[in-house]
Amino acid sequence: MKDGDFTGRAAIVTGGAKGIGLAVAKRILERGGKVALWDVDAEALAARVSELGNPSGLSAATVDVSSEASVAVGHANSVGAIGPIDLLVNSAGIIGPTVPTTSYALPDWKRVIDIDLTGVFLCSKTVAPGMVDRGYGRIVNIASIAGKEGTPNAPAYSAAKAGVIAFTKAMSKELVNTGVLINSIAPGPIETEMVANADPKHVEVMISKCPMGRLGTVAEVATMVCWLLSEECTFNTGACFDLSGGRAVY
Repeated sequence: MKDGDFTGRAAIVTGGAKGIGLAVAKRILERGGKVALWDVDAEALAARVSELGNPSGLSAATVDVSSEASVAVGHANSVGAIGPIDLLVNSAGIIGPTVPTTSYALPDWKRVIDIDLTGVFLCSKTVAPGMVDRGYGRIVNIASIAGKEGTPNAPAYSAAKAGVIAFTKAMSKELVNTGVLINSIAPGPIETEMVANADPKHVEVMISKCPMGRLGTVAEVATMVCWLLSEECTFNTGACFDLSGGRAVY
């Protein structure tokens, strides 16, 4: 089983009703894997399942990744639907308001941290034990270039994504000899609904920082994520892979 073949593998993809999560889920399904789509938006989930033709290897669960109870129920339901989980993609996330730190409301800060960082923690700690028991697993966490550089007027998002990178490194070291590999990716701005809904001026600034002068695509992200999920990935763990059109400098 090499890159491009997920036959016999079962994956959970959070934020799977749209954007990066959906692109990754489609790729896994196309390559023979089974997928449990997780999203807090039940209506969007139902629409995606219908659009995908409701294949036998696909299930969907309405899950709030910031709630430990919701994650536990979602995990149990997904295992019941597609079997023990081999692969986890933590893609659920929000940007939050685009305002200076001094004007940033505490409830907005907490919401971004809860979804973007605590959600990664809760999903990982819930799914990883089964992977360890079976001696195999791959976890990919979607961070952001903002977690490396810090994006002005997006303090919570920047802090959360920096936390995702550090969390990935910490947990990967804990599981380094178990057969479970954990990596993260740090995309620059990607053409997703989340970016489309962001402040246009904020998006313009992001594009201007990219040497390639464009947004990335979800297909480009899915390609990198699926390699990290594959058996071809054997000596990478705790790493953060850039996908920024030349913007990243470290």
